[in-house]
Amino acid sequence: QVQLVESGGGLVQAGGSLRLSCAASGSKLSISDMHWLSISDMHWYRQAPGNQREWVAVITTGGVTNYADSVKGRFTISRENAKNTVYLQMNSLKPEDTAVYYCHTLFGGSSYWGQGTQVTVSS
Repeated sequence: QVQLVESGGGLVQAGGSLRLSCAASGSKLSISDMHWLSISDMHWYRQAPGNQREWVAVITTGGVTNYADSVKGRFTISRENAKNTVYLQMNSLKPEDTAVYYCHTLFGGSSYWGQGTQVTVSS
């Protein structure tokens, strides 16, 4: 069983910055499994009220990153494998970035989501 826990959300004015974190852990996982979990592809999604959940960014096992056009140039995804943590640095925030942000991974054939962290950007 894999647990993903997001943190770092909050209220910020337009133009401000936030850094989200997603900490991955696993109960009853072997050392080898924990290693693979620490480097598995990790995604960030977000969902605004009344909208569908949308993909935001990914960092792959090889460290390749990709972003939705709406956040490209403003958001940066990174990871710290030793801490099993993935980050989303969000700069130049806009009111339309307001949403609940979720991290997601596929591991061992199963899909895992965190509980989400609220980001609110005031104009």
